[in-house]
Amino acid sequence: MECELPSLNSNKQEIQEIFKEVKTIAVLGLSPDATKASHRVAAYLQKEGFKIVPVYPKEETILGEKVYRSLTEIPFPVDMVDVFRKPKALEAVVEACILRGDIKVFWAQKDIVNNIAAQKAKDAGMKAVQNKCTMVEHMGLKGD
Repeated sequence: MECELPSLNSNKQEIQEIFKEVKTIAVLGLSPDATKASHRVAAYLQKEGFKIVPVYPKEETILGEKVYRSLTEIPFPVDMVDVFRKPKALEAVVEACILRGDIKVFWAQKDIVNNIAAQKAKDAGMKAVQNKCTMVEHMGLKGD
């Protein structure tokens, strides 16, 4: 597997702003399996008061929320996309975000980097975060 370092990323101040502004988070790749990172992170964010929108190819509900098969199916505004997918899938995810027109933040989870996708997100007016865990970053801000 080819490793890519994030050449484009948000800083701590921007991440603070993200968590102040964001209310609704679509979690792409949110597993129903409670042992998976995506499930633990989404459960934490939900407990912290964020509206979680699961995007997953199966299941009807995860964490008590209706599951959607894609970003385009979600019938209400979404502030942020939190992605638990392989780096090569990120360009298509950014395209879906751009088509929606309401996504303010494109976040690729820990160990997920695609600089082309991040640049496309930035060029479209979104904030872009790569290779960072939303749960870890949010917990770190609470400690400040």
